[in-house]
Amino acid sequence: MPADEPTSSLLAGVVEKHDAELVGLRRDLHAHPELSWDEVRTTRLVARRLEEAGWRVTRLPRTGLVAELGAGARVVALRADIDALPVQDATDDPWSSTVAGVAHACGHDVHTTALVGAALALAEADARGLLDGRVRLFFQPAEEVMPGGAVYLMGLGALDDVERIFALHCDPGVDVGQVGLRLGPLTSAADRVEVRLEGRGGHTSRPHLTGDLTFALAKVITELPAVLSRRMDPRAGVSVVWGSVNAGSAPNVIPDQGLVAGTVRILDAVAWADCEKLVRELVPELVSPYGVTAHVDYQRGVPPVVNEPVSNRILARAVLDVLGERGQVVAPQSLGGEDFGWYLDQVPGAMMRLGTRTPDGPTYDLHQGNLRIDERAIGIGARVLAGAVLGALAED
Repeated sequence: MPADEPTSSLLAGVVEKHDAELVGLRRDLHAHPELSWDEVRTTRLVARRLEEAGWRVTRLPRTGLVAELGAGARVVALRADIDALPVQDATDDPWSSTVAGVAHACGHDVHTTALVGAALALAEADARGLLDGRVRLFFQPAEEVMPGGAVYLMGLGALDDVERIFALHCDPGVDVGQVGLRLGPLTSAADRVEVRLEGRGGHTSRPHLTGDLTFALAKVITELPAVLSRRMDPRAGVSVVWGSVNAGSAPNVIPDQGLVAGTVRILDAVAWADCEKLVRELVPELVSPYGVTAHVDYQRGVPPVVNEPVSNRILARAVLDVLGERGQVVAPQSLGGEDFGWYLDQVPGAMMRLGTRTPDGPTYDLHQGNLRIDERAIGIGARVLAGAVLGALAED
């Protein structure tokens, strides 16, 4: 390749040269998914390939790895999550999951492979003297659980000296060949809440002699979201949705205990900081008229992903270099949780939505066993990630 060839052409050439390898890696990972904190094989495969490409690889004490390339004081990081979900693969592709009840239903196999592709391109850029600083890669375990792998990596010092960080996430609602960007909040904070009620049970013919715990539980289910909508700024977008309810086993018996569990999602980081305290105050007030006792287990999950302006602009420039003016679309704000938000709570950065839908093809949804990915997205993601690194290191 000529020495004066544009950097974007260099990255494209390297990724294209490894296209078959990258698709093969993605299919291998998809066929052998591993749940959070069990990503042993995935870590081994990625580490081996990065070491072959000249990266300095550090395997983490549990699973996952951090790799670094280049020299100098400035450090730009890229992150991919590597864990799968406890979901049954419902596809019939030759590379369908071979592990019963486990599948890459969130596209983390694509995230991992795209970052490997970016690593190969950046290794070539470094060999040509085009890397004006250091690049650090996070192949992060356990994104799908709380508190999650981001907190784990930060505790190990992975974020030390990093001045900017980028990541991508598959979006099966966006066509391949397009990337969704959004300035500011991209995802919401996501917490888990569990309310356990205890009280005097009895016969449904004599509710006045009981705490009528089932009725009290229904009040929590309906009233907590309603009261929060009035006690918190509506612009914060607070959403309480229950996923599990358990109380009683007979239609004529009022139980003495019950449980409801769900998620609390908040678009605003300031409101997120206040929400737990308010929930803990409100639940006992809601059930006190019924003579039952409430126990609230509130687990803070992840903060919102908030794309920082300069980092978002760097990503946009990388998308333009790879896909042209029609390659960028506006990503809607999502109520989904993503632990990449923890990194952005500490350093500037941005996340993009990588289009994975085949144009005119079906639209799938994340966390579903029938998820299918247009594998042309892998190379696009690799090139944009690599381009964002070079753009960040060139930023004054």
